Amino acid sequence: MARGFSASAEREKLDPFIVATGDASPRDQRDLMERPFFSLAKMKRTAPILYEAGEIKVEVFATPQHGMATIWDADVLIWAASQIVEAENQGLQTSRFLRFTPYQLLTAIGRATGQRDYKLLKGALTRLQSTSVRTTIRQNEHWRRHQFSWINEWEECRTRKGKVEGMEFVLPDWFYRGVIDRSLVLAIDPAYFRLTGGIERWLYRVARKHAGRQPAGWVFEVPHLHEKSGSLVRASDFALQLRRIAVRQPLPGYRLQVEREAGRERLRIVPDRRLRGPVDGTVETPGTPHAADIGTSHAHLSGFRTQREQLTLWPESAIPAPNLSNNRESNSFFATASVEKHGHNKTGNGAESQPSPCSDPTRSFRGSGATEARTLPTARRLPDSDVGETS
Repeated sequence: MARGFSASAEREKLDPFIVATGDASPRDQRDLMERPFFSLAKMKRTAPILYEAGEIKVEVFATPQHGMATIWDADVLIWAASQIVEAENQGLQTSRFLRFTPYQLLTAIGRATGQRDYKLLKGALTRLQSTSVRTTIRQNEHWRRHQFSWINEWEECRTRKGKVEGMEFVLPDWFYRGVIDRSLVLAIDPAYFRLTGGIERWLYRVARKHAGRQPAGWVFEVPHLHEKSGSLVRASDFALQLRRIAVRQPLPGYRLQVEREAGRERLRIVPDRRLRGPVDGTVETPGTPHAADIGTSHAHLSGFRTQREQLTLWPESAIPAPNLSNNRESNSFFATASVEKHGHNKTGNGAESQPSPCSDPTRSFRGSGATEARTLPTARRLPDSDVGETS
C-alpha cells in the first residue's frame, strides 16, 4: 500500500516491534469490550455509530467505499494486543509499529492461510484504517475530540515474483496506551475466535468484561444491551436473537438466562462452572460453505490452505485473579439493583445478517467461510487475569 509523506514521517520516528514470539494468550482491550466500536453485521455498514452514556461518548464513522470495520476485523487488534502484552511479559521492547508475517496473524486467530485469506486480511486492514473513531474515553472529564483510526497505515512487503513476505502496520496511540496499561487488558478464551455470529461475539466480550468470574454474574435489561451494541437491527429483532443465542448457549465459559420481571426482559450472564475441559482443543478447519462459485463447499480442508493445519493456539494456563472492575454505569439502574439483589459485589468491579462469503476484500474479515453459528465444544473457563490482576 502506498504511503504518504506524513505517514512515512510517523513510521520513521518509531522503532519497529518485530513479532517473533510463539504462542501468545489472547487479550482484549477493556474499552473495546463494552462499547459499540464495530459493526456487528457481515454486510457493509456505512451508517455511523453514535453512542452516549453519561460522560462517555463514542462516535464511529465509515467511508462509503469500504464500510465500517467489523467485529471480525477487530481480531487483528486482539492479536496485536496479545503480542504486545506477551512481548512485554518477556521483557522485550514494543511499539505501535508492528512488523509480522500474515501467517503469524492468521494462524493465531484460527484462520486458514490461503490466497483468499490473505485477500480478506487486506480488506480488514483497509476497513480498520478507513474507519474513524472519536471518543471521550480516557480523556478525563472534558469532551476532547480525540479522533483516530484503528490503524494509521499498513503496508505489505512482496518479492519481485509477487509473494507476500511480510506486513507492517502502525497502531493509534489511543489503542496502544490502552494495551500497555495492564489495568485495561483482559485475557479472553481462544474459543472466542470460533464464534461466528456478530451479536454473540460482541456478547462474549460484554460477558467477559462485566460478569468475569463473579458467581452472581451480571444482568442487563435487553433494551440497554441493544443500545450498547450499536446494532442496526430493530430492538425486537435484537431481543429475538438474544433469546436464540440463550437457547444455543455458545459463549465459552458463560451461561445466558433470559428473565422477565415487571414487564421487562433482561439477560443474566453467569460464569459456567461446569466447563472444565481444556481451552486449547483442536481448531476446526474453516471451509468455504455457501460459495458454490469457488467450488470448495463442504470441504473438510480448505483448498487454499498453504500450511499445515493449526492444531492448537495457546497452551493451558491458570489465571486465578477475579474480575473486580465492573462499573455501575454500564448497566441500567433496574438491572443493577437486580444484580445486587442476587448478591453481586456492589463495589466491584449475535448473529446479524450473514450473507455468503466471497473473495472481495471489501467484505467482512472472518473465519474463511465459517458456517452458521453453532455451540462450541466444551472448554475450560478462563479466569480473569494472567498478569497480576488485570491482564
